[in-house]
Formats: sequence, structure tokens, C-alpha cells
Amino acid sequence: MLPQFDNTEIAFKYRTDSELKQAQFLFSSMGSPTLTKIGMAVTKWSLSLRLPIEGIVKSTIFRQFCGGVTMEEAAATADKLAAYNVGVILDYGVEGKEGEAEFDKAVPEFIKAIKYAASKPNIPFISLKVTGFSRFALLEKIHAGHTLSEAEQAEWQRVHMRIDQICHTAHDEGVMVLIDAEETWIQEPVNELCEAVMQRYNKQKAIIYNTFQLYTTGALPYLEVALKDATDKGYILGAKLVRGAYMEKERKRAEEMGYPSPIQPNKAATDKDYDAAALFCLQHLDKLAVFIGTHNEKSCMEAAKYMEANNIPANSDRVWFSQLYGMSDNISFNLADSRYNVAKYLPYGPVRDVLPYLMRRAQENTSVAGQTGRELTLINKELKRRKAQ
Repeated sequence: MLPQFDNTEIAFKYRTDSELKQAQFLFSSMGSPTLTKIGMAVTKWSLSLRLPIEGIVKSTIFRQFCGGVTMEEAAATADKLAAYNVGVILDYGVEGKEGEAEFDKAVPEFIKAIKYAASKPNIPFISLKVTGFSRFALLEKIHAGHTLSEAEQAEWQRVHMRIDQICHTAHDEGVMVLIDAEETWIQEPVNELCEAVMQRYNKQKAIIYNTFQLYTTGALPYLEVALKDATDKGYILGAKLVRGAYMEKERKRAEEMGYPSPIQPNKAATDKDYDAAALFCLQHLDKLAVFIGTHNEKSCMEAAKYMEANNIPANSDRVWFSQLYGMSDNISFNLADSRYNVAKYLPYGPVRDVLPYLMRRAQENTSVAGQTGRELTLINKELKRRKAQ
């Protein structure tokens, strides 16, 4: 049965009237670029001065887009979604920490999350960023093909060990790991790491997924190469498909350094490659598992239609759909209601540490054409429906 993405009753069943009204206020605010810019600047300034505004952040934008401060709070949010057959991806949302001690400290936090997820059937995934376990400059040097010093080689080995320790635990516990994409100028070593752990742990099923950012011109060709490599080496490719997250930064760097931009020329080109990548994956489910991460209704519907037309079960363990928590509930909950596998990205962590993630969500909702308007239209429609009852 194909989902109906305009069914707001299913989309917002898990939200109370007051929660919906708060979301209505938040998306209305984010619809104004000026208001968003001022709000972000004031928040950063207040936190830098240690002003007590964390409570305000927590009760507004944090509540909309995050699962909680602790893993236990995130699990409670996950339980709420489980009633509607929506799983979650635990995402320890702490970013920007540097130093070997911090990288080492992150490993047990992720292992704890994996072991917790293993005890909950509605937490099939955890997410990680390699930059949470490695110096950015080291990844940059490896990507550029520069020779590493002995100390740097040892440092890189430690990065491998950290990622392997997490993936080994995930394999033993049966929890899947999504490894995020990074900026294009550090992506090669990330791919190398992903390929190494996929080869080790994806023998029977896809436990580890690498991320393909289809707003880059090289993602679709790399997907095809990655599948051939996985097939040749005897493991199942885990392919997480997203459009991408660093467009402005990528274009600016390419312009400043005088190399061709790795980003697609326009949204239509990105959409074309994204849908081609999803189709490619759905056509090769005997050799891979696909994670369709998008807020694009058309992309999700095309994938669902292909599955139905080709007798691929909606709940095939080789196909997952995903959206961010707090966004596109009309897609997530209607897909889940039609028995497709769905998992929401659920970041958690201290408010101050999760702030970079929240700033990106605010910017995304302000800059992505139609996103905020679509969210508001659906929320307004549901509030009107409830009032008429």
C-alpha cells in the first residue's frame, strides 16, 4: 500500500495540540531569515557569555529537533515513536571536540549507545562522524595524498582502532552504524575507513553504511564503483543516500582555491542523481542495503512505487527510509503506517554541545526553498482538522 503524504492525522498523531502549536510558532519564526539570523547570533553570544539561556533553547528549538540531553531521555522519545512503528537512529550530537583524549573518550560513549540500542528493538541504528574520532587536519593531509610522519601514521592507526572498536561492538550486538559523510576535501580517508569496516563486518548483512552525498557530482559514479568493490571482495555494501550538507562551504572553498566546484550546478541535477542512486540501489538489493535519507516527498514516493511494482516487500530489511526528528513527519509516519521501515535521526546530548546541530537545522529550514512553508501548511491543516472535530 502506497503512503499518502498529505494525511496529517497519521503524520501528527504522536503530537499533542500544545506541541503542534509550539512547532507552528517555531517554523513561523524560521520562515524569516532576518529573525533566524538574529536569534542565532543572540543565542551564540549569550552562551559564550555563559548567560542562563539554555532553558529557553531547551524548551524551544532543542525540544523540536533533539531527543533529550541524555541517552535515557532520547530512549524515552524513541519509545513514544515506537508506538507508530517509527524507529530511531541514536546520534550523540556532540561536535567540534578536538584532541586525542576527547577522541578516546568518545569511544565508550558510542559503545554504551550501541549496547543500549541492542536492548531496544526500535533503535536499529546509531550514527557517527569520523571527525569525532580524528583530527580534521590529519584527514585533510591524507586526502591530499601527502606523506605522513611516523607520529601521524600512529595517529591514523588509532583512528582506525577507534572506529573498528565501535563497529566490532555493533556487529556483535546486531546494531547498524551509519557513518556520516564529511567535506569533500577529507572524504577519501573516510571512505577508506568505511570500506575497511564494511569488508570486516558486512559479510552476512549490512551492519555498516557509508554515506553518499548526491549533491556532489562524484557521488553517483563512486556508488557504482563501491558496489563493484564490495561484490569483488565479498561483502554487502551499506549505502546511505543523502542530498548533502556543506554546499555553501564547498562552493566557497572551490572558488577561493581555484578548483572546479564538486557540487552539482543546481537542485535539478542533485535531484536527478539522487533518484538515479536510489533506483540503482533498489535494482541491486541482492548485493547491497540502502538507507534513503531525504525530506523529498517525490524521492520517497518514487522509491515506494518501484518497490511495490517490483514486489519488494515494504518491510524488506534491505531498505530503510529516514528523516530528521522534528521534520517531515508527514513522510515518516505515513511510510511507517504503510509498513515501510522508517527511522528518525534523533540527536541527543547537552544543549551547549548540540548547538552546532541546532544552528544547521535553523539555517536549513530558512534556506531550503519551501521546507518551512510545507511544514507550516501541514501543521496548520492538522490543527484545523482537530478543531473541527
